[in-house]
Amino acid sequence: MDRAGVQQTTSPDSVESRILEIARAHIRKFGAARATIVGVAQDAGMTHANVYRYFPSKATLFEEITASWLRPIETRLREVAEGPAPAHDKLESMLMTVHRAYRQKIEEDLALFDLLIEALEGDRPVARRHRARVQSEVQRVVEEGIASGAFAMSDRRRAMALIFDAAHRFIHPIALRLDKEVSSAALAARFETIVGMTLRTLRAGRA
Repeated sequence: MDRAGVQQTTSPDSVESRILEIARAHIRKFGAARATIVGVAQDAGMTHANVYRYFPSKATLFEEITASWLRPIETRLREVAEGPAPAHDKLESMLMTVHRAYRQKIEEDLALFDLLIEALEGDRPVARRHRARVQSEVQRVVEEGIASGAFAMSDRRRAMALIFDAAHRFIHPIALRLDKEVSSAALAARFETIVGMTLRTLRAGRA
């Protein structure tokens, strides 16, 4: 089948998925700087102009690749926040979810994790949206904990600052990237200690 036939008989969703799949492979093989729309188009059996119909720029394509692996993390945080567990259990689960998901991505798919680092350093929309969603779900649980009396620390802003300051090394992508050579088990154990200390402070209402 010729290129025109492929484009006409394939659904837009499947074409977009194919482009993303090939782009991921190129990033893993060549690195983000050397991956090109032209190269992706060639492997997809289409013109680069057709790729631009789905992704207007290389930056847009890379943003969607990054967003696609961040969405399951955001979904899991939302599920935890909406679940029946007590606020302190929810908060612990959410923080450890972010930590483990990032760490797993670093170990198994570093090239794509580094797209998130670049997005953060460039203050790009995908990074801003992800950060806002993580903070929003954590805030929901903090407000629930305050309302239910589970957290004696009643100042929401102070509680949020405490959580993210304490957790920074373990859930901020750039900090985790710097700790790439540290054992996952050791890092997780240290974070569990920090989370425990943070929860005790939230319950007591004072540092």
